[in-house]
Amino acid sequence: MRNLQEDIEDYLRYGQIERGLSNNTITAYRQDLSDFLAFLKNEGLTSWPTKAVDIDAFLAGQRDLKKATSSISRMISSLRKFYQWLVRQNIQKLNPMLEIDSPKKEHRLPVALSINEVTDLLSQPDVNTKLGVRDRALLETLYATGIRVSELINLKFNDLHAELKLLKVFGKGSKERLIPISDVAVSWIESYQQKVRDPLLLKVGQNSDFIFLNNRGGALTRQAVWQIIKKYCQLAGITKNVTPHTLRHTFATHLLENGADLRVVQEILGHSDISTTQIYTNLSQKHILQVYAKTHPRV
Repeated sequence: MRNLQEDIEDYLRYGQIERGLSNNTITAYRQDLSDFLAFLKNEGLTSWPTKAVDIDAFLAGQRDLKKATSSISRMISSLRKFYQWLVRQNIQKLNPMLEIDSPKKEHRLPVALSINEVTDLLSQPDVNTKLGVRDRALLETLYATGIRVSELINLKFNDLHAELKLLKVFGKGSKERLIPISDVAVSWIESYQQKVRDPLLLKVGQNSDFIFLNNRGGALTRQAVWQIIKKYCQLAGITKNVTPHTLRHTFATHLLENGADLRVVQEILGHSDISTTQIYTNLSQKHILQVYAKTHPRV
């Protein structure tokens, strides 16, 4: 009788050593396969199932536990890769995962702030303080450009072309794109550079190419940006669940609400597939319906 737990451990070692998978990925695979093994033991099964009906029964149980669609999709992906390995190792002859389809993705509308909420948020940093100037510049840049937080923290001064009102960004897959940036955001970046950033680097005696720095002269982290946004949302009394990505959603939504072409928004956001950008049209259509309901005399 095979030791199924040993199969899992062998597979995880293969993933870590030969495929070079990250610790986070290995942890996710371990959890998914452990849940699957617990199901098999509960069902009295002593070998890896070869029928899709058994896999379906496991997945149905996960749905009964109210697992999110994204979690179910990840489990299917984990099992699919695991069964491929089992077949290659001649542990299994049949692969039931070939008959299992991934669930359709849930298309949840992203949270977006209203123009009034954005105005309130941007006015929260105390620009009489050094960190306040930095935070105002940071928030203005996020809202003016719609860039990802990972793109923001990696911005360097040679990426900013102030005279052309353009920002060079390296997105996913190191794809480079040039995007517009507003005069307001540029002015706050320049104010931050002159009053805060350069004096800070002089004080700490080190150099940095990154635009946005922490109070020790080092590059900001994703977590730090998240905390900055949470802080000012709380001060502004915004109760929505706002993350750095929310400002990206807000940027795209406001452009479309004001007549921007979908292809232009796709280019600015750096989406390779326009279907990713189209989710924002749902938000702008919602806005149109709200305006119609408020303004049409016969509604």
